[in-house]
Amino acid sequence: MNDERKSGGTTTPPDLAKRTKLFALEVIDLYSRLPGTAVAQVLGRQLLKAGTSVGAQYREARRAKSAADFISKIEGALQELEETAYWLELMESSRVIAAAEATTLLAEANELTSILVASVRTVKKRK
Repeated sequence: MNDERKSGGTTTPPDLAKRTKLFALEVIDLYSRLPGTAVAQVLGRQLLKAGTSVGAQYREARRAKSAADFISKIEGALQELEETAYWLELMESSRVIAAAEATTLLAEANELTSILVASVRTVKKRK
């Protein structure tokens, strides 16, 4: 895992902006270690695009002008997380990466998904 995940020796989870950035950095790290085959590079670029978009979408959501705008942007981040998981699963199934390489990123994608879904539900209840 990226050293930035260690938050000063504490067990306090980083805020969501930092966490989505760290997720993107882990995706970038995985992409940089992919083999140079055509299949690995095509799948890797798809993963790179989706995995790095999550944090950008979240940052946009933090600057939303309305609840509807916030929900729309968070739902965009959720779509990118789902796409990231798909590319990871496809890369694992096609043996481009080992299962162990996908496990941590898939777990984080699932956790981020749960957090963002809960955020959307909370905002929808307030409306």
